[in-house]
Amino acid sequence: MAISVFDLFRVGIGPSSSHTVGPMRAAREFALSLTDPGVDRVRVTLRGSLAATGVGHGTDRAVIMGLAGETPEAIDPDSIDGRLEALEAGEPLRLPHGQSVAFSRRDDIRWDDSCLPFHPNAMELTACCGEREVASNTFYSLGGGFYVDQATADRDGVDEDATALPYAFTSAAELLALCHEHEMCISQLMLANERVWRDEAEIRRSLLHIWSAMRESIDNGLAAGGHLPGGLNVRRRARQLHEQLLHPQDQRLIVTSFSLMDWVNLFALAVNEENAAGRRMVTAPTNGAAGIVPAVLAYYFKFEPDASDDDVVNFLLTAGAIGILCKTNASISGAEVGCQGEVGSACAMAAAGLAEVLGGSVDQVENAAEIGLEHNLGLTCDPVGGLVQVPCIERNAIASVKAINAARMAMHGDGEHFISLDKVIRTMRDTGRDMQDKYKETSKGGLAVNAIEC
Repeated sequence: MAISVFDLFRVGIGPSSSHTVGPMRAAREFALSLTDPGVDRVRVTLRGSLAATGVGHGTDRAVIMGLAGETPEAIDPDSIDGRLEALEAGEPLRLPHGQSVAFSRRDDIRWDDSCLPFHPNAMELTACCGEREVASNTFYSLGGGFYVDQATADRDGVDEDATALPYAFTSAAELLALCHEHEMCISQLMLANERVWRDEAEIRRSLLHIWSAMRESIDNGLAAGGHLPGGLNVRRRARQLHEQLLHPQDQRLIVTSFSLMDWVNLFALAVNEENAAGRRMVTAPTNGAAGIVPAVLAYYFKFEPDASDDDVVNFLLTAGAIGILCKTNASISGAEVGCQGEVGSACAMAAAGLAEVLGGSVDQVENAAEIGLEHNLGLTCDPVGGLVQVPCIERNAIASVKAINAARMAMHGDGEHFISLDKVIRTMRDTGRDMQDKYKETSKGGLAVNAIEC
């Protein structure tokens, strides 16, 4: 299966790529398939993790907007509450082909936390004309906004996109071998692969658009105050921290090596607070880990005087290569392998991107990714209250600093190291299989349980 960098970096809305972005896209696909003008009812069953933490992740909201034909890229986040209130007041749900459906969130959405065999993020959709069922399908949200329907799942989840890439790779070893053979860095190889879908000018414009959306999420997070929605009463911290860094009252906060870390923390907090509030952001590779890549890239731009648009392109192309490896050989879904698949993958991606723009060799870049992922192995996904707030927001800040450290450690070496990136990705996959389900985005174990104990 050919995966593009733009499959990993998607402009969308929070709070979750697997619980919000993927279900919205899948619901829209189902709604677009409903051409019978007599369709007057749609029923939804959320299964597994989508049911267990779907309320906190806004899955029901996302599905309804998808059925109305909305996409995560284009929807106005400020419009959602009003549209749902109108639905609750009795207005019909209008499907993309014009059918008016009387839809009740209480009666037409069923929550069932039992899992289907293919993947824990499952959603069953059924459409009826009166009492007659006219269409049904099951969709699986795989993380990062990716999803497949039942027919694809029956083919072992293999996507039908068989685009031939000039430099196809399925492992880090193959990626490195291709780079050495053709005397290319990773970003150059990825650029050549991306050209099968779009020309170089469009690739560049699109990557800079991704970076612009990332910067906007940082800026919006720095400007917003108050508390995050959802009931935990979690206070936004990015704006206050920004003020402290701009106008330090404590001499210990004046620019030092420690304050550099404060800026990295700040950028990550800003993005993930925006994500937790259901605002606009970019999957990188998921929403729950969306702050790490932009935080490290923003750090580079703040403290590297010669940073340029070329660095953005090379950083994101390299980060994308690592994300593709993680997705292909393990998972980027917290519901499948825990948070090691989200924050761990993002940390590896950011570390590799930074090493690339710092001038690292292909071996040093691979080493940076390996260090970043290795030291997130076993990380559980246990969001308190089913919300991507605690521990998710701080976890992104910690992993952003870790990614920078991983890149720096790799740059001080010659690229030779004991454990390969392929072995670490395989370990992430195996660890995820062994991890108990309560630690995989169900809010039934770990901090999600202990945080509310009396």
